[in-house]
Amino acid sequence: MSATAQNLQPAAAPATSGVRAPAVELRNISKQFKLPHQRYHTLKERALHPFKARTFDVLQAVDDVSIEIPTGEFFGIVGRNGSGKSTLLKCLAGIYRIDSGRLAINGRLSPFIELGVGFNPELPARDNVIINAIMLGLSRKEAMARFDDIVRFAELEEFVDLKLKNYSSGMHIRLAFSVAIQVDADIVLIDEVLAVGDASFQQKCYEEFVRLKAEGRTILFVTHDMGAVQRFCDRALLLERGGVVDVSDPETIARKYNEMNFRRVREDARTTGGPEILRRPAVAEIATAVFETVDGDVVVAAQQGEPCVIRVEVRFHAATTNPIFAIALRSETGQPAFASSTNADEIETGEFAAGDTATVSFRFDNWLAPGRYRLSATVARQGIGDDLFDLHADNSIFVLADHPGGGGVDLPHRIDVKRG
Repeated sequence: MSATAQNLQPAAAPATSGVRAPAVELRNISKQFKLPHQRYHTLKERALHPFKARTFDVLQAVDDVSIEIPTGEFFGIVGRNGSGKSTLLKCLAGIYRIDSGRLAINGRLSPFIELGVGFNPELPARDNVIINAIMLGLSRKEAMARFDDIVRFAELEEFVDLKLKNYSSGMHIRLAFSVAIQVDADIVLIDEVLAVGDASFQQKCYEEFVRLKAEGRTILFVTHDMGAVQRFCDRALLLERGGVVDVSDPETIARKYNEMNFRRVREDARTTGGPEILRRPAVAEIATAVFETVDGDVVVAAQQGEPCVIRVEVRFHAATTNPIFAIALRSETGQPAFASSTNADEIETGEFAAGDTATVSFRFDNWLAPGRYRLSATVARQGIGDDLFDLHADNSIFVLADHPGGGGVDLPHRIDVKRG
């Protein structure tokens, strides 16, 4: 059987004794979609206009992608919206058939792409767990033996006899994820599934992937969160318009991703006559903006009450004086939660020449309420007005708490009650 345009064939045995075959091997993979100019909605339309659908546009979703992923690697796949990340993952999962190239999988694969596919809303969770686990490859005996662990991980012990149609979206995704991780897969495909659920459950998901990695599983992780890429991944792939921009270490890929994003915004502004500020040559750019512990470890989750650091790295392409460095955190609902800047604290940042770099650290005591917070980091020109050099808004953090107070922040406080 030809290797061209072939999906999911086993990897060939290595020629050299003792050398393991890569878990995933892609050679010149391409995938196109044809977008017809005329769409039919009824049989009558098709009969009356039989030739209108013969013209179409071609969308090159994946374009000549070649990578090798060794066994046990945590591999990130990043790129802007429409870059082909999810399409590539679906080709790996066998959902899409590739048009050309060779794709080899060495091991059992489990896709975390559309969790809960096959769930029946009219059946209780108890039945759905067993059915879905069998669909994912477990025997009925294995599914029954792992049932308690699945429900316990999902924190749904009280709701196992409730029909799935009465579940909230969060309960649904927790149950689906808990079933999926029980599959004994060698290779795990993850497509942004951590963007759902509350902060504590998302943290459990991260911890589960750390466990899978420690067990030697191979993990392919699609995300927009550069903080998660730098925290978890061994290497990462950057895609743009279906093609490979680079495969490198997470820090390099995060920097190139941010450069590409802001460069595209500026190009669009110049082409379409956008804001004048964006049409100027870039004076400075933010290479990375991440959350860290006080010891310098990059994190995606932080415990309430412990100090937290936001580290921003900036490169300058032209001379400037006293640039303003600022950060802001917003809750999931978009409400401002915390902000700080060198300008507000009346800090003179000094002179910078082309080629200079700066590392700015914002340290604060973390008394934010539990939940997810999105980070915006900026560098701007000194003076009145919003003369922005660059904006970085790709990372977020989960704040975890044992006893949340219910407000936007849980400030340390004391309550005294006196009688009389």
